[in-house]
Amino acid sequence: MNIDDVAPRMSFFFGCHNDFFEEVAKFRSARQLWHDLVTERFEPTNPKSSMLRFHTQTAGVTLTAQQPLNNAVRVSYQALSAVLGGTQSLHTNSYDEAIGLPTEESALLALRTQQILAEETNIPNSVDPLAGSYLVEELTSKLYQNSRDLIEEIDNLGGAMQCVIAGYQQRQIHEAAWNQLQSIEDGTTKVVGVNRFVDDETSDMVGQVQNPAIADSQCDNVREIIVKRDSVKADQCLRSIEKAMIDGSNLMEPLIEAFKAEVTLGEVNDVLRDNFGTWVAPSGV
Repeated sequence: MNIDDVAPRMSFFFGCHNDFFEEVAKFRSARQLWHDLVTERFEPTNPKSSMLRFHTQTAGVTLTAQQPLNNAVRVSYQALSAVLGGTQSLHTNSYDEAIGLPTEESALLALRTQQILAEETNIPNSVDPLAGSYLVEELTSKLYQNSRDLIEEIDNLGGAMQCVIAGYQQRQIHEAAWNQLQSIEDGTTKVVGVNRFVDDETSDMVGQVQNPAIADSQCDNVREIIVKRDSVKADQCLRSIEKAMIDGSNLMEPLIEAFKAEVTLGEVNDVLRDNFGTWVAPSGV
């Protein structure tokens, strides 16, 4: 496929953590990295092909069940660094997500956090406002080079897919998560309310309380759809999906037709599992 047919339609998804300036630099280096890789490897003619468009979500892994209101502050700083880093869209976590599903109140505050940034601070009116900062520029350059080194390593190992099969990326994720946990446990990484400024009182905050009747109602709706749909057409669609899997052809069209015929996601997943199996991490991951 032509790069100019594909790249302008792509978008990326980033998480945003607590290290404020590093996060800003991460987004800046990602834009530069995408531009350079696309330009060097594919020689696009459309300038939009080398423009990185991305969405950011504040990092749920940084939220704590201890002193949960502190999470509102964490999310605000993370959102600010994402905006300063140039994100095109943003998701702000609710302060009670380490406890359960967000309540209406916490979700509203998460929304208001974005709206205050957008409407009151005037920060979005500036493009790359931290450009020229010696700290941010140095961090950007360092992250850019480290990323290129990592991409080169993956290429040398046979490419991204071969590395997935070998468990390379999974090992990197596991090791990073383990190192992060260890650094919190030994106090190297400071977390207010967890290993710093600890409060002996236990929070009585609870997440959103689910009504079991709603789940039962949804299950009844699915069962009703299955009874009322054209069962012959639904079965044909499932067989078309299976045939495409066996042939190795594009699954998208039979999937679209299946959902139009009111085949359920669970039924589709059953067919996928029967033919592709369930992914298991390679040994040693």
